[in-house]
Amino acid sequence: MDPITSPDVKLTAVRGAKKRKGYSVPWILHLMVLPAVLSVFVFSYIPMTGVVMAFQDYKASLGITGSPFVGLKHFQYMFENDYFMKITLNTLLFACSKIILNLIVPFGFALLLNEVRNMGFKRSIQTLVYLPHFLSWVTLGGILIDLLAQTGIINQLLTNVFGIKPVFFLGDGTWFRLTIIFSDVWKEFGFNTIIFLAALAGINPALYEAAEVDGATRLKQTIHITIPSLIPILIVVATLALGNVLNANFDQVFNLYSPMIYQQGDIIDTFVYREGLLSGQFSFATAVSLFKSMISLILIVVSYRLAYKFAGYRIF
Repeated sequence: MDPITSPDVKLTAVRGAKKRKGYSVPWILHLMVLPAVLSVFVFSYIPMTGVVMAFQDYKASLGITGSPFVGLKHFQYMFENDYFMKITLNTLLFACSKIILNLIVPFGFALLLNEVRNMGFKRSIQTLVYLPHFLSWVTLGGILIDLLAQTGIINQLLTNVFGIKPVFFLGDGTWFRLTIIFSDVWKEFGFNTIIFLAALAGINPALYEAAEVDGATRLKQTIHITIPSLIPILIVVATLALGNVLNANFDQVFNLYSPMIYQQGDIIDTFVYREGLLSGQFSFATAVSLFKSMISLILIVVSYRLAYKFAGYRIF
């Protein structure tokens, strides 16, 4: 009998396959991940029980168990509230503008940086544009308030050098929106550039060599090799960003806005903060936050499906 087809060899192969398929992870690995699991459970899952307040007329003195249920009253008031529609539009404006620019600017910057041949200079530039990502908006907010004040450096430069009247960057609605959008892009585009630089590093150098032999210039190589190679990762980043359409960066807006520009600068998260923690409207604030979370969840699911369909990207 052929030893390869013998029953003993087949049995051994089957047992080996079953053993690999049912591989048991050492208990020490479970123990290592236990603190993170407990942290997520305590700080993320247990607080989710508080969403019941959205369907109650919550009173702190009565607690969740004693407060009366009012059904969809707060949701009805939310949709009838004209100001809620205004802050939703503000949120969409900020978030969509940031998403689009945080795709275009890093994409273009990565292409330009890829053409730099001096590695020392290239790494220095990459480090400089990457550093703002590590600064908190509390720190950057204070810096921007000083720079953009009517007596700040920017306005002094505009007045003394160009003869332009001081601009109220953080007090005028239009200028405030532009400040929010472009300051976020300035802070984050260096970090987002890394994604595209990593994709550039994965392009086969033989493609450029073949194109160079055929007489293609650097511009043609960029148009016909580099950009098409980056399109898949661009699609992935764009589709995954859909889940953040209702996230306009609370930290940034909260540290820069003021009551005089609420109409143009207020977003859902800052509105929830004021209504819930400052005004004590816990049930209404919870209803607004729950609505936002449900929309975000739907967008995240859709974005992952789109990323898998168009770019073959999947997490599990």
